[in-house]
Parts: sequence; structure tokens; C-alpha cells
Amino acid sequence: MRSPLVAVAGAALVAPLALVGPARAAADPAYTVTPLTFTVEAGDRSCTVDADLYRPAGVDADRPAPAVLATNGFGGSKSDGSTDAIGKAFAERGYVGLVYSGLGFGKSGCLITLDDPAVDGRAASELLDFLGGVRAADDGTKADFVTQDADGDPRVGMIGGSYGGAIQLATAAVDPRLDALVPLITWNDLAYALAPNGTGAHTGVTSDVPGVFKWQWANGFYLIGEGQPLLNPSLDPSRINRLDCLHFTTRACETIRLLNSGRYPADKAEAMLAYARSVSPVSYLDRVKAPTLIVQGQADSLFNLNEATATYRTLKAQGTETKMIWQSWGHSGGQVPGELDLGQGNLETSHVGQRVLAWFDRHLRGKADTDTGPAFSYYRSWQRGYGTADDVPDLSRTMYLSGDGKLVDNRSKVARGSRKYVNWPVPTSHSESSIAPLIGLPDPKPYDTKGTYLGWRSEPLTEPLDVVGAPKATLKVVSPRAERVQNSGDASDKLVLFAKVYDVAPDGSRKLVNRLVSPVRVPDVTRPFTVELPGIVHRYGKGHRLEFVIAASDTAYFGNRGIKPVTVVHAPEDTGVLELPVVPTG
Repeated sequence: MRSPLVAVAGAALVAPLALVGPARAAADPAYTVTPLTFTVEAGDRSCTVDADLYRPAGVDADRPAPAVLATNGFGGSKSDGSTDAIGKAFAERGYVGLVYSGLGFGKSGCLITLDDPAVDGRAASELLDFLGGVRAADDGTKADFVTQDADGDPRVGMIGGSYGGAIQLATAAVDPRLDALVPLITWNDLAYALAPNGTGAHTGVTSDVPGVFKWQWANGFYLIGEGQPLLNPSLDPSRINRLDCLHFTTRACETIRLLNSGRYPADKAEAMLAYARSVSPVSYLDRVKAPTLIVQGQADSLFNLNEATATYRTLKAQGTETKMIWQSWGHSGGQVPGELDLGQGNLETSHVGQRVLAWFDRHLRGKADTDTGPAFSYYRSWQRGYGTADDVPDLSRTMYLSGDGKLVDNRSKVARGSRKYVNWPVPTSHSESSIAPLIGLPDPKPYDTKGTYLGWRSEPLTEPLDVVGAPKATLKVVSPRAERVQNSGDASDKLVLFAKVYDVAPDGSRKLVNRLVSPVRVPDVTRPFTVELPGIVHRYGKGHRLEFVIAASDTAYFGNRGIKPVTVVHAPEDTGVLELPVVPTG
């Protein structure tokens, strides 16, 4: 299922509707829509930006209104069903809307930079100039009907998902005039999103060890990006990179190609990580001061809950007004009845929609007494509603990995023993649901092949267990073959494994919660290492069991170079542990 705000994968490959001619009446006479173009300076070149201006009826210089700025998800445009829905939804509620195709998409010019603040952020800043009355559109149109905080400073917020979420943070980092942000299902660090590593020294989600290439998602987006000149034909020479990739900037192209090579020599890996992070919020959040309501999807194997948590904690620590919602849907589907769907216009009746309206009421309409809701809320599927908390729950339950394959609640119950698995030349486990179902291809249920993974199961639970947040596991493995090559200077020689937590029902069937897995490139197999798994919100029912698994491979990722058998040894005084963020039931 395609999420309603974000164009992703094959679902994004729809030719945009060209909007030309003079201002036209919308289907709803409460507003008009005017197609506009802007020539902006973005980095080292000029770009044409294709936009639509939504003007509510009755809004003029004497009766101005605050504005909402938005752009598309990756592969979309101003005209796709998810992006123009933003303009319509907020125009219907009295906001001036400016919706535009991001650089390199639709009919907007220039190359794809992955939301670089110095390029995409600067381009959006010039659209703020338009809303502030500082400049006109290319045809001379002016916006003299937007509420102003000061001369040239419009009252404006941004909302959008995925690629259209990161651009908000990039814009806020270069232009302090933004008054409110609502980034949905977006990233904190592209190095983690495209080549995640659950271990190593971390800053937020950022590991100091190169990760494991998420080839399905990354290559899907690469092909969508490269196909833009064909999907949206244009004579604009700024859309073509004649030096390297067809439609990406050279450094973005080099990063994808290095990831695809499967070889990460230290110097090249460092450059790859540095570029991915330079265009990611992790590198510039210290400059984001606009109040930010973060919305992230629980069903999201592209940008998981850990990304939102890292952004939330960073903004909160520096004093930026910040709140966070974990909704059901993300890039991997998960839409449930009653969740936000702008295509249905259910802002007033969905939890996320109500929170967005309150956020904009307070920060754009100046209603200082508006209650913007709890600091943190999360969707609970077992109650079809939201739980709340003052912060993301801490780790509070520890379980131990026993030599007999059990997951026990006390170190004294750990049995001495060892078990072994070995990887094959081809992937033998399947976890994530990514590109395949979005383009109509079959997607099997998660599986692990016997002999290529190890699992530890708890006893049946005597009462429900609610987990809200990211579990952590501390492990030590033995792999002589990995130890011999891990210091070669090429990170791709290090041992790779995949950690995940299943829910095992009383009948023995297994469910991988939201089909999430934590790829790990082990820094040093001679030392213990700690793995942060993707955040989840899940109730393990009475009679169910938890199963912690480490697998040798996964179909969505690159894996080990060569065969590297792994042994895990247990003793009461020295064994692996699994920590869970458990909250009270009810």
C-alpha cells in the first residue's frame, strides 16, 4: 500500500499533470490555484521551480493569512495525489498554500542532491522570499496577502513526507523565517538509512563503522531518480549531469556506486559517509530553531523510528520546541482506518491531523493557548488508539541468552553451551517488505533457513508485555575466519549479521514485528558489541513468546564476503543480553 503523503518506488512513477495557463477556480470555490514558475539560485546554478499557489477566497492584502509550503516525496511532483492534497487541504482551512516540485522532479530544473541545504534549502528560501513579498514569480505575480511577522518575513509553516520532510529541516537550517515544521516519515542520517549499522560508536543513529548496503531500497530510488528526464521530458540543461549519473549530482552518484560495489576501503568509505551525512539533518540540526512536530511511521523499513528518535532528542536537547508522534503507516504500508490521509481530508478526525492543525494554530495563527498535545504519542494496534508519554521509554527489562537456545529472565538460569551457524553464498533469510509489493511483485513472508541463524526463545508470557522503543542486544561471537580479515583496511571484510525480534504465537507461528531487522557490520569479533534494533510498538500477548534471532544474511541487503562461520558461547557469568523498553499495560 502506498502511504498517502509520500510517492515512493514504482507508485511514484506517474507522469505529472501539467498545470498551465492563468489562475483557475478549484473544484472547491473556497480557493483558486495559480501555476507559477520561479528562477532561483541553488548552489552554483540557477534552477526553474514549478509551483502552484493556493489562495483562499477572501484572502487579500487587507485580510492576509499565514502560509503553508510543501514539496513532493522522492519521485513525485507538485501534481501527484499526495502533494497537491496538501495545498488543497490547507487552502480549504484558510491557509495560503505554495506547493512546488522539488529540484530535479516534475518540471523543476537542476540535479537531485538528496535535499542538500546549500542547494535545495536555498531554493526553498527564495520561495519564502516570494511569500514575504521580497520577490515576485517569473510572471510578476506577488504574494501581498500572506501574514507577515516583519518586513519580508512571512508567517509560514512546512509539511510533507519523506523527501518532502527532510527539505523542511534543510530549509530551516539556512533560513530562520520558518515558523513551524511537520516532517513526516523522513530521515536523520542517509548513511544509516541506506547503509545501516546497528553497532559501533553512535551519535544518534550514526555509527562510526560503515554499514550494510540496503540495496533494494537504495537502487529503487536510484532508478527513479535517473528516470526523471524520461518521465518528465524537458529541454532544461540543468536537469542533466553530463559528467556522471544522468540526473544526480556527481557526489550523490559516487555514493550510490560505491555502495553498490560492495567494497569499502577506509578512505572511500569515509568519503561516502561524510557526503551522505552532509546532506542529512544529523549534520545541521543545530541550526534548526523552528518548532518541529515529528511524525514517523512504525511500518517503515526505509526510515525507521530510530531516525525520528535521534532527530527528536537532538532538537529537544538544544531547546528547539519539539514533539513526536509514531503513527502506524510508513514507507512499508501500515495504513489503518482513522489514520491521517490528506486525500480523504480527515485532518479533524485523525490523531495526527488534529495534532497538525493544533501545531499550526499555535505557531502560524498565533493561538498561544492552543494545546498541541503530549510530548510523545504512539499508535497501539491492539487498542486502535494512541498511548502517550513524556518521552521515549527507557530500556527497563533485561533478558539473557542461554546456551540451550532459551531467552531467560535471570542470569542464574543461563545454561552453559555453544551453538553455531554458517552463511551461504546466497541470502538465506528474508525480513523486510520494501520495493517488491509496491510495484506488484510477490513478497514472501519472513523466513530464516535452518543452519544459517540462531534464535533464543522465552517461556510463554504469563501476562501481556508492551514494548515501546528500540530494543538493544549485547553480543559476543566467535568467528576465526572473520577475525583473520577484519583488519584488512576494507570494511567489507568485517563480519555481517542481522538481528531481529519475533513474536511467537502459542501455535508456533512467528511474526516479525513490522518486518524490521538491524543489519550489523561487527567492528571487532574479538570484543563484545551492542546492537540497537529498530524501534517498535508491540504487545506480546499472554501465552506468546519472544524470540531473539541473529541471521547470517538478508535478501534486502548485501552480506558477508566469503564464508564466515559464527559460534556463540554462553555461561552464566558471560552471556549475551537483550534489553527491552517495556511500558505498563493498560
